[in-house]
Amino acid sequence: MKTRSTYWQILPYLRPQKQTIGKALACTVVFTIFWPIIAWLVGETAKFIGKGDLQGFAQIAALSAVIFLIRGTAQYGQDTLMAKAALTIALEIRKKVYSHLQKLDIGYFETAKTGDLSYRLTEDIDRIGEVVNKFFHQFIPCVLQLIAVMGYMIYLNWQLTLGALIIAPLMAILIGWFGERLLSYSRQSQNRISDLSALLTEVFSGIRLIKAFVAEDYEIARFAEEAEQNRRAKYLSERVKALQFVVVGFLEAMSVILLFFLGGWQIAQGNLTGTQFISYIAGVALLIDPIAITTANYGDFKQGEASSDRIFELLAIVPAIVEKPGAIELPHVTGKVEYRNINFAYNSETPILQNMSLLVLPGEMIALVGASGAGKTTLVNLLPRFYDPQAGQILIDGIDIQDVTLNTLRRQIGIVPQETILFSGTIAQNIAFGQSYYELKDVEKAAQIANAHQFISEFPDGYQTWVGERGVNLSGGQKQRIAIARAVLLDPRILILDEATSALDSESEALVQEALERLMRDRTVFIIAHRLATVRKADRILVLEKGRIMESGTHEELLEKGDRYARYYAQQFSQ
Repeated sequence: MKTRSTYWQILPYLRPQKQTIGKALACTVVFTIFWPIIAWLVGETAKFIGKGDLQGFAQIAALSAVIFLIRGTAQYGQDTLMAKAALTIALEIRKKVYSHLQKLDIGYFETAKTGDLSYRLTEDIDRIGEVVNKFFHQFIPCVLQLIAVMGYMIYLNWQLTLGALIIAPLMAILIGWFGERLLSYSRQSQNRISDLSALLTEVFSGIRLIKAFVAEDYEIARFAEEAEQNRRAKYLSERVKALQFVVVGFLEAMSVILLFFLGGWQIAQGNLTGTQFISYIAGVALLIDPIAITTANYGDFKQGEASSDRIFELLAIVPAIVEKPGAIELPHVTGKVEYRNINFAYNSETPILQNMSLLVLPGEMIALVGASGAGKTTLVNLLPRFYDPQAGQILIDGIDIQDVTLNTLRRQIGIVPQETILFSGTIAQNIAFGQSYYELKDVEKAAQIANAHQFISEFPDGYQTWVGERGVNLSGGQKQRIAIARAVLLDPRILILDEATSALDSESEALVQEALERLMRDRTVFIIAHRLATVRKADRILVLEKGRIMESGTHEELLEKGDRYARYYAQQFSQ
């Protein structure tokens, strides 16, 4: 059970903005000082009007103009400075959360909801920024206004003020109760919105499948159910807010009625003049807005606390893959890879790799063959430390990969996946992905090696052609060749090919295969095999079964052996 508000965790982000916030608060103090003066001006204005003293009224009017000009200038400074600080704080939190997410391991993203993460990075952080802004821009000024005006009212007549405050403790208790209800309902509402956002991301990503399976009505029903759950959660929150305003408004009205009764009694006792009572009423009027705003802010703060909880919940997640203190940079390697007694499981109940040992020499091409779930992809995913084994070591050129920095490790390992991922941007930016600076001539050279230069040059904008989201403007073969060019430009010593030609037509496959052969030259290569042509050329073929290497040898050796690979070949590769 949460015992402390996560708002305290925002403090480190406030400190760099202390000068801006300090200036804003100075403007707030100047702005607040004028509230009692305004109440006094109302009483004085009423006195001069009652006497018909136009000269006195003109003097008060001139003084009022000067006061409101100074007050308005202070308010402008308060508003703009606080907006600047709040937006900067929201920006820093957003950058911190995004940076933290980039450090989390792949295992986290395999279970996390993309829509939920997007919502937290946008709406939740925006709400935190709004809370910071309202706290300094509205809440503190309102509290100071209440103190200043209440002080003036006590100065005029403390007995009357004491009577007017009788209902205050009850109001405070009720506001606190409403705030806790709002926090609970806001958490429910924001979780529902995140679920809805996740559903939309999932649906729009799989729209082809939805149409292919005529699942539009099914998805409409799913969306309607999630939207209804979201509506219910938000309605509960709005109902509590509405009830809060009614109850607090009723108590405020009762306070005003009591005030007039007590005011009349104090005038009858000779403790208060009519002018003073008018000034006192003006002071009461000046309390209405800050009380209403403070009440509303309390509800907003409780709603914002739910967003704060969700953001700092993300920041509290500890990455499963971290660098050791004092990790060294991996020097330029020859490509010797060794797996020593590796045991790995995604969960403790289902082992994927069992006591796996493997030595791969520099420049050797290794093909991994086996049924789905045999551990082929897991084996290569351990090399760039997408996951860490529960036991054993992985060494590159005799250096334990857990002793080196992740950047220097991964920059020497190139990956060409089965499903190519391209990002919105130009073709050149996608080939040079991850490099903040690159030469276009190097990009073109990499594209030529990858058999991509010709089709890229045929586009009107060439390498500056914009690639749509997920590369929808390109064919499968074109996307794959861009992925190969990306790996060529990286110039890795170790290369992982994850069924890189399995989804292509024969013409595209030939071009991609030719590009892959150029890319693989003089590199240590791991191939998750699917196509016979690649398997035949491997220096060694490893047959994996239930996380173990059951056979090892060349294509010809394993066929001659007539065991698992021969059967697999007959079933999967024979034409």
